[in-house]
Order: sequence, then C-alpha cells, then structure tokens
Amino acid sequence: MIDLAAASDAIALLAGNPMAWVVVPIGLLIGLAFGVLPGLSVPIAMAVFLPFTLYMDFLSAILFLTAIFTGGGFGGSVPAILMNVPGTTAAIATCFDGYPMARQGRHNEALGLALAASTVGTIIGYTLLFVLLEPISRLVLKLGAPELFLVAVAGLFLIAALSGKFFWRGVLAGALGLMLGTMGMSSSGVMRGTMGSMYMLDGIEVTAAIIGLFAASEIFALVKSDYIVADASAREVKLSRIAKGFTGAFKHWYLMVRGGLIGAGVGSVPGVGSTVANLVSYSFARTGSKTKDSFGRGNPEGVIAAESANSSSEGGSMVALLALGIPGGAGTAIMLGAFAMHNVTGGPRFVSDNKEIVYAIIGGNLVQAILLAGMGLLFLRVAVTIVKVPLRYLLPVITVLTVLGSYALSQNMVGPITLAGGAILGLIMKHFNYPVVAMVIGILLGRMMEGNLLRTWQLGRGDLTIFFERPISLGLLIALCLVAILPFVMKRVSTRLEQQRKQA
Repeated sequence: MIDLAAASDAIALLAGNPMAWVVVPIGLLIGLAFGVLPGLSVPIAMAVFLPFTLYMDFLSAILFLTAIFTGGGFGGSVPAILMNVPGTTAAIATCFDGYPMARQGRHNEALGLALAASTVGTIIGYTLLFVLLEPISRLVLKLGAPELFLVAVAGLFLIAALSGKFFWRGVLAGALGLMLGTMGMSSSGVMRGTMGSMYMLDGIEVTAAIIGLFAASEIFALVKSDYIVADASAREVKLSRIAKGFTGAFKHWYLMVRGGLIGAGVGSVPGVGSTVANLVSYSFARTGSKTKDSFGRGNPEGVIAAESANSSSEGGSMVALLALGIPGGAGTAIMLGAFAMHNVTGGPRFVSDNKEIVYAIIGGNLVQAILLAGMGLLFLRVAVTIVKVPLRYLLPVITVLTVLGSYALSQNMVGPITLAGGAILGLIMKHFNYPVVAMVIGILLGRMMEGNLLRTWQLGRGDLTIFFERPISLGLLIALCLVAILPFVMKRVSTRLEQQRKQA
C-alpha cells in the first residue's frame, strides 16, 4: 500500500522546500484567529488568502491552505468553550461540555483537553490517509445517492442519542430543523418556505442559524452575571494548568483514537463533513460512558471525543480531493481552486503519477499537527484571558462580532436576520426544554437527505427498491434496522433478567 521510494522522495521534497515551512506557521495563526472569531469560518479565511497562493509553488500553496484548515479546526473550540459560541459549525458538540467546564472555572483544563484531542485527531486523520489512501478512495467511489441518503438517515439517529429524557421533544425539534433546512429552491426546482423573497432561494444561512441557536440564549443568560467564571479565585490563567489539561487528555487515549477513526471515516464521505463527525463521536462517547448522566454538565470525555473527530475529519476530507478530485466540503472546494491555479487536476491519475507530492502533503500536515500543539499552547495563554474581562464589556463585543460574521457569510442582511431568528428560537426552545442540538442536526442534514433521495428516485426511475439492489445500501439498511431495534431488545432482556434475579 505504501510506496517507500515515493515516501523517501516526499521527505526530500519537504526538506528542500524552505518556503513551505515559512508559510505553515503563518497559516496556522490565520486559522486560529479566524476560528476564534464567531461567524468568520475557516473557508472564509481560506478564500481570503487563496490569491496569495498564486505566488507560491504547488506544495507550499496546499500546505499553507491546509495549515489554515488545521488551525481553524482547533480555533473554533476556543469560543465554544469560553463563551458557548461555536467558532465553526464543527465545534458544536464541543460546547456541550466545554462551556460548563469553563463556567465551573475549569477553562484552562478544557482548552488543554481540546488542544490535545485536536492534535491527536489531526495526526490520526493524516496517518490513515497515508496508509489507506487508495483503498478508501475506491470505496468512496462506490458510494452513490442511495448510500449517502442512508448515511444522512443514520445521522438522524443522533437525535435519539443526544435528546436524553426529552426524546419526543427532540424528535419534534429535529423535524422542525429538517423543515428549516429544506427551505428555498429544492433540487427539483420547487420553492418552499421562501415567502416570496428572492433572498430565501438558497435557503437559510446554516452557520448564522447555528450561532444564533447556541449563542444568543446564553448571551441573555449572562446579562445578569459579572464574569464568565463567577468565582474570582477560579479566573486564573495559567499555562501550567492548560498543559496539565493537555497531558491529562492522554488518560482517555481510547476516546481520541475512536474519535479520530470516526472523524476520518465520516470526513471521507463527500458532503458530510466535520460537523456531523463532531456530533457522531460525541454521541458514541456519551452512549458508551459509565458516567453518561454527567455529559452536558462538564464531562472532559465530551470535549475530547468532539475535538478529536472534527480535527481528524480534515484528513478524511482530503481523500476525496486528492484521490477523486472531488471537494468533500467548503474548505476542500477552495483547495480545489488552488489546484486549478497551479494547473493541477486531482484524481486517481494525480495520485498514481505524483505519489511523492501526495506523500509530501500528508507528511507536511503531520508536522503541522505537532506545530499546532506548540503554537496552540502559546495562543491559548492569550485567548483564555477572556475570562478576566467583565461581561459588560465582553457581551457587546461578542454580539457585534457574531452579527458582522453572519453578514460576512451571506454578504447581505439575510445572515443577521437569520442570526436574530435563531437567537429567539433558541431562547424559546431552551426555556421549554426542547433540545437545540436536535434542531441543528435536522438543519444540517435536511438538504443532504432531500438531494440524495431525489437522485435515488431518479436512478431507480421512481422505484425505491434500488436500496435493496445495491450491496452497500442494503448493508446500511440492515445496520440501521439493527440499531433501531437493539435498544428495545436490550431493554426487554435486561427487564427479564431483573425479574429472574428477583424471583431467585
């Protein structure tokens, strides 16, 4: 699987290209900065700095863009932990336990955990890409619309896993999310929910909606507080505590490995992305934990599972770009622009004819992960001082940044209006104990489900038995049925065993 001669040439390429090692730290800093600012997503950063890559060689250009990708992947966790504002959509699940840890004065530990998980996740993602590039690319080619639709359906199972005791409220919230996610012009050319507005033809701005749903209600809640961390003695900013959180993450190495594998696998499927990987990994961690009741209240395992998955998904998304020439998401779509600027076409022939360049890109990203650990620690030393800023100064800044970020996403007032609508809706949902995350899952999966179901319908010429005719989709259907039935079977078995124990 691994071409040792090409790997040796890749090392020589990296060693003989000093420009690559000049632009990589700069790219990491840019990614960290854009990840921290709510609304200013990593794809925006990559798009802004894409023209600069025209003056670089191809390898330096790709490493520069992937450095922004890597830095932003972790940067989004900083506002998620400190302010309950996901800096990127991939940091949604990081909010669930990261922010409660910050409110308890464990902000240093939470950020250290996130940095370690991001570093290890990135390493796992690119290591798997290095070892399994060709077989994974062949598997991804076999995934069509029926399989991708079933993957989206599997994502809806997250609603059950993350809704806790409010399951039916979660189902209702998820259904509303699906409706919101499918607003606008459909894949078949039908307009839904636009209310006659041309601005709604593309649907709602997903990132703005998510920031509104998560952040705004928390901003209202914090108005009555003086600081993010109420206890003055807990507001300390210590690099030693951040480092302790970093090393402490390795006690849960199995969570990082599992999250890394989930992220790489989910990320390799075009159109799914790190946001779903983040939620899937968190769901697995919560379901398999002995202390599942503490999730959502400041459990370090939740932070580790979420961050390891969203960082490793970067390596997974590069599979589609390098091996197939297909962008797996917004970030890799911009990288595809860099390919075009340098007259390079991704795909199977590119991998076979330029293995040393592919291996050099992967090797450069593995080094990036190590650089992220060092630069991230120094960056956090500054970023964590937010806990010392009085909220009367901090909240207006957060509000302005989120509004400006939402405007930058849409380039018109749709972004800020969506943000405000999400804020009001999030406030109402939290007041009546409706799970916000269930709605977010629905919004994220709505378009993907609808588009792939329509393409499946067209492939089968109106006959949905196509799901049973394809081996992978049939296997996914069987797996989904087993997952749906298993909890009820386990409950019946445990009830019967408990009855037998009482009778004995």
